[in-house]
Amino acid sequence: MTTPTDRNTGRAEAGLFEDLPQPSEAQVQQAQAKAASKRGQGAPRLLQPNRSQIELRASDLESLLAQDHRARLVWGYVVHQDLSKLIEEIKARGGSAGRAAIDPRILFALWLYATLDGVGSGREVARLSQEHDAYRWICGGVSVNYHALNDFRAGNVALMDELLTDNVAALAAVGAISLERVAQNGMRVRADAGAASFRRQASLDEHLKEAGELVQTLKTQAQSDPGQPKRQAQAAQLRAAQEREERIRAALKQLPEVAATKKHNGAKAEDARASTTDADARVMKMGDGGFRPAFNVQFATTCEEQVIVGMDVVNAGSDMAQLAPMLEQVEQRLGQSPDEWLVDGGFPAHEQIDAVAGKTEVYAPVPEPKARKDGKKDATTHEQGNEVQQDKPQPKPGDSEALAQWRARMASDEAKEIYKQRAATAECVNAQARNRGLLRMPVRGLAKVRSVVGLFVLAHNLMRTAVLAPQLIGWRTSPCAMAAQAA
Repeated sequence: MTTPTDRNTGRAEAGLFEDLPQPSEAQVQQAQAKAASKRGQGAPRLLQPNRSQIELRASDLESLLAQDHRARLVWGYVVHQDLSKLIEEIKARGGSAGRAAIDPRILFALWLYATLDGVGSGREVARLSQEHDAYRWICGGVSVNYHALNDFRAGNVALMDELLTDNVAALAAVGAISLERVAQNGMRVRADAGAASFRRQASLDEHLKEAGELVQTLKTQAQSDPGQPKRQAQAAQLRAAQEREERIRAALKQLPEVAATKKHNGAKAEDARASTTDADARVMKMGDGGFRPAFNVQFATTCEEQVIVGMDVVNAGSDMAQLAPMLEQVEQRLGQSPDEWLVDGGFPAHEQIDAVAGKTEVYAPVPEPKARKDGKKDATTHEQGNEVQQDKPQPKPGDSEALAQWRARMASDEAKEIYKQRAATAECVNAQARNRGLLRMPVRGLAKVRSVVGLFVLAHNLMRTAVLAPQLIGWRTSPCAMAAQAA
């Protein structure tokens, strides 16, 4: 159905072209001849993309990155660190035989940049070092392999700890951080251990016997048939069997500790299980409510600057015993204790609060008190004692002075306002670590896990140092950069 508007539009369009002259028959023939001539000349020639063509570009690595690129920030931090212990261990010296070693600063810078970039695979870092401009700039033409990268990341737990101490001490020395208020929190990170690898005492003994028999069988076969074609395959099988035997022995060594923990928690010691994949891993309750093999990563962070001043990794699922050790660690790193220490409800065990009394003020939620009986007989139910609700700020019988002060302190409005900074600090740092890939441990063993977490801590503090005290790492302190900042 045609509306008035449609009819008006049609008349308008008809009137728009009615004044144009009609083309003549000669013009039509000329246009048709021109189109036929183009078709006779063939298809049009077009420059189409050829992305498989190899190109050779003459450019230096220095010109590939901008002056404010993050890779330059990472390298500026690394060259200011003392890696002399790693350099002293290098055996290739002078004119002695052997291939030159990769500069430890290159490996360290690659892992720091990869951590900030969310890359956690040694193979991926090795690939990026050949294809990505930032990684290529850090390498500077030095070829790296994933074996060297993985060995560096997993084998330098002492170095990571020393660098963290140097970092926070330098920030404190220039007044970039203060220890007025520190927040501590634990984060469960999935371990690289299978859930089905946890076994009890009887099963571990049986598997150890089978593994020992397999090792002896492979040794006998290697001695009876020392043929060259089979020698490498036999050596690989023997090495794998010996490693499995060592892992089972390590699980057996961990079993008494697991049994003691279960007994302390009220469970049966006979139900203790240890993993044959990673003996240091423990089954923990995760954030989603499930139970999986994991490690408990502990961070202590300044509330004002969000700089991590303490780090630890434990294989205990509970945070109850982690407050005092972390405070002692921060004291050792900085020579003083924070004025206030903020933790969640999983930390304030009574013995922990007593242990840190006189060193810091603990801010943690006070649990709801249990109802007690007043000893009077109820006239209706004839039950002995009526329930009397206790007041949270009031000290309980047997409380120490530190516990009584903690209960009274948390009842004030000022303490409630201070405690709000805990989540804004600790949860933010945990989220940043998750976003950078701290979701599952890429290594096995408590020492290697601590080394990996140390990289995440140093990467986090590096970004905070670039904001709080860039002069410590030579970042944007050149005359051009300072002039640009002043402008």
